[in-house]
Amino acid sequence: MPDDCIFCRIVRGGIPAKIVAESATCIAFRDVHPEAPVHVLVIPREHFASLNDVTNSQVMADMMQLAVDVARKESIAASGYRVVLNTNADGGQTVFHVHAHVLGGRHMKWPPG
Repeated sequence: MPDDCIFCRIVRGGIPAKIVAESATCIAFRDVHPEAPVHVLVIPREHFASLNDVTNSQVMADMMQLAVDVARKESIAASGYRVVLNTNADGGQTVFHVHAHVLGGRHMKWPPG
């Protein structure tokens, strides 16, 4: 795990985070700059800089399952929620450790913005 990756530091316990859920391969924690009433990040424990770098499809399956678990735990599964993966700079990725945003708790209009 890169020493300078903020998400790797969260995985190692070097930076505190409000953990919502976790599995053997992934953790989910509250975003420090929420854009919805529920805004949780789901990350793999293993470092992959972006979606383009994920070499193990099971990691993505685990992330999506944890996103569903978070939605249920946060009571937004029935009303609806959004799962977003931003990839690289032009895709809006700002932390280069693959992660999914679980957003809900309000109507999520389309297109976003």
